[in-house]
Amino acid sequence: MNIHEYQAKALLASFGFKTPLGKVVFDAQDAKQTAHDLGGSLWVVKAQIHAGGRGKAGGVRICKSLEDVELAAKDLMGSTLITHQTGDAGKVVKRLYIEAGINIVHEFYLSLLVDREHECISFVVSRDGGMDIETVAAKHPDHILSVQVDTASGLSGFHIRQMIFFLQLQSDVAKQFHKLATSLYAMFQQTDASLLELNPLVLTIDEQFIALDAKFSVDDNALYRQKAIYDYRDMDEEDPKEVEASKHGLNYIALDGSIGCMVNGAGLAMATMDIIQLKEQRPANFLDVGGGVTVETVCEAFKLLFDDKHVKAILVNIFGGIVRCDIIAQGLLEAIKTHPMQVPVVMRLVGTNEKEGQQLIANAGLNVHWAKDLDEAATLAAEAV
Repeated sequence: MNIHEYQAKALLASFGFKTPLGKVVFDAQDAKQTAHDLGGSLWVVKAQIHAGGRGKAGGVRICKSLEDVELAAKDLMGSTLITHQTGDAGKVVKRLYIEAGINIVHEFYLSLLVDREHECISFVVSRDGGMDIETVAAKHPDHILSVQVDTASGLSGFHIRQMIFFLQLQSDVAKQFHKLATSLYAMFQQTDASLLELNPLVLTIDEQFIALDAKFSVDDNALYRQKAIYDYRDMDEEDPKEVEASKHGLNYIALDGSIGCMVNGAGLAMATMDIIQLKEQRPANFLDVGGGVTVETVCEAFKLLFDDKHVKAILVNIFGGIVRCDIIAQGLLEAIKTHPMQVPVVMRLVGTNEKEGQQLIANAGLNVHWAKDLDEAATLAAEAV
């Protein structure tokens, strides 16, 4: 789960980290007064969306007067911001963060992430922080250092000294970074984070490290024990289909293809998506109905697929063990009461109660394409598209 920049900064502040003075506004009319209350002679108006690249897309405005703050807020609030991470549809700006300006000496990049390749938590640092960090990574990979921290032994002075030397930090600044890195690592573990990115992490004129921007993601599976972070969830920033699926306990991720998939089991779902691509088509989603599925759950799953305008065909691939095939069939029959089948449906029902499931659908007179194995199912779905 992602949270907004201002929420990430509030979280950082609760762990003792320094961030610029700022306040979120939900109405452009409040921006000018908010900037006045913050004081100073320079402010930054930031669009709050769950996507990077806001600066390059015009979503971050530096303002040298209160009137400029007002104009920037009116221009951004309600606008659709398109960045390299939002896709062509972009995201509508529904909240702004008004922040006081600070005197910056240098911009660094610092992040922590769950490093699946090395099976650990890794720090990634660079002296070249800011909007062009992706360009730095592509053209100057030697400007970026990755430090793997074994979760069994934990963060050590050796790890931190590696980063200090690489970032060319001296004396009191180096000591301050040592404390910063230690605290960030502790915070990362305590909050069940999957990503914490400070870009830029700036050094101010009075030699203080301040998180000028912050991106934070938490492991969805740990949200049950991260109530304070879960309360930051912004449904407007999530795919409506994924939000609806989560209400019914469905594991659903929207993709960019045209074949809707319904499968039981994550491994079978991955195999199904792979074979769809081997047939030169693309899956429209990852949808795992899970093991303890009910007729009601399957019904909602079918409704999600039928409502998706990108779906041109549906492939149902069920290997019944705990999941009974007749429950899948009953779920389809319930769904079509309100959502008639408008696209071809290819079904492979194998395992527990497969004959009963097939009979239910046959008795309903539905025009379902049956497949005896996964290869045939994927072929039929690709041909249907």
